Amino acid sequence: MSDIQIGYAGIALLLTLIAFRVPIGLSLISVSFGGIWVLISEKAAWGALGVIPYTFSATWQLSSIPMFVLMGFFCFHAGLTKGLFNAARLWLSALPGGLAIAGVLGSAGFAAVTGSSLACAAAMGRIAVPEMLRYRYDVGLATGSIAAAGTIGALIPPSILFILYGIIAKVPVGQLFLGGLGVGLLTAASYIAVIIIRVKNNPELAPAITEDVTWRERFVALIEVWPVMVLILGVFGGLFTGVFTPTEAGGIGAFLSLLIALVKRSMTVQGAWMSLMETLTISASIFIIAIGASLLTRFFALSGAGDQISELVQAMGVSPLVLIMAIALLYILLGMFLEPIGAMLLTLPILLPLVTEAGIDLLWFGVLVAKLLEIGMITPPIGLNVFVLKGVMGDEVALGTIFRGVMWFILADIMVLALVVMVPDLVLFFPSLMK
Repeated sequence: MSDIQIGYAGIALLLTLIAFRVPIGLSLISVSFGGIWVLISEKAAWGALGVIPYTFSATWQLSSIPMFVLMGFFCFHAGLTKGLFNAARLWLSALPGGLAIAGVLGSAGFAAVTGSSLACAAAMGRIAVPEMLRYRYDVGLATGSIAAAGTIGALIPPSILFILYGIIAKVPVGQLFLGGLGVGLLTAASYIAVIIIRVKNNPELAPAITEDVTWRERFVALIEVWPVMVLILGVFGGLFTGVFTPTEAGGIGAFLSLLIALVKRSMTVQGAWMSLMETLTISASIFIIAIGASLLTRFFALSGAGDQISELVQAMGVSPLVLIMAIALLYILLGMFLEPIGAMLLTLPILLPLVTEAGIDLLWFGVLVAKLLEIGMITPPIGLNVFVLKGVMGDEVALGTIFRGVMWFILADIMVLALVVMVPDLVLFFPSLMK
């Protein structure tokens, strides 16, 4: 068997292991280790396993990942984001579908301090959906809007996807954050437009709320939002003005979130302990997957399979647009079955050479990948955000109802994708301001 054939056999074995639900990190590491052993020698395989994990983990930018994760858990366990939906509800309830719009904006705010799609869907599902159902909102609209709004978490900084992509693709993380911010805001605006249009056409989907809300109540509710505003201004204001780097921003964000929680006296000893333990668990799993992806990159390079795939695509004369369409389909399919980090790290060793060879901007491509993976999080038959929301709601809501409700927002996502492809400046404008 030739080296290239061994590379292709490794890809087939990797996909088989994942299909049998072997953890993706373990699959990546075992296939890469075995592949290097077969290609070169046992000693080379052990050498790679000893050197590559250290080399990758010693990357300074990676230290921001556990810090941003810790910031999110501090905010969650201290309840710093609880006031987001209430403030949005009081200010927006008079609009058509106002509570659903409040849920979308609340999710965008929550995303700015957690960076997790699943966490957004779970937290806002507990807060916003029961409130919408209490006001007799259509179940599909209520659940679909929150499941979809959770996907904003991977686009609005801080985004773990962008940090990992930036390190692997050698793209500045700060510029990825800015590019994702533009697409995240555009996504939120498209979801709000869907809600307003649907409710205008069918007011029974979201009955008008007749309660009288005074301006004093609205402004008092804004006071509850101050923890999130301080975090956003402190962390991202400093980041985007160049006061500190994205790596430093993670540590500052974790410190600020803990300080605010102590000032509000909302952090218990148990909450702090759970924040630390959950941060350790999630960070370790992310690092294991990322190390596996680094080993896979080395395995593909040694086998020559990656180079041959690039040459085949070049020989076929595939245009950049056709290549992007094929990649889009791949990521949406993977997003149905795998969590975004695993899906991205599984594919980047193969796709980055193709994209670079096609002359596609890697900054633009990184934001596109994040958006595609998040669409997969709400796409049938296995949209992870939908299943998380189903878990939160229990038997109160049928799974099919959530999927029907989310389809309208998938249409909005497709329109956003089309705009991002046709108008690359939607991604590149904000990063260009940093240059």
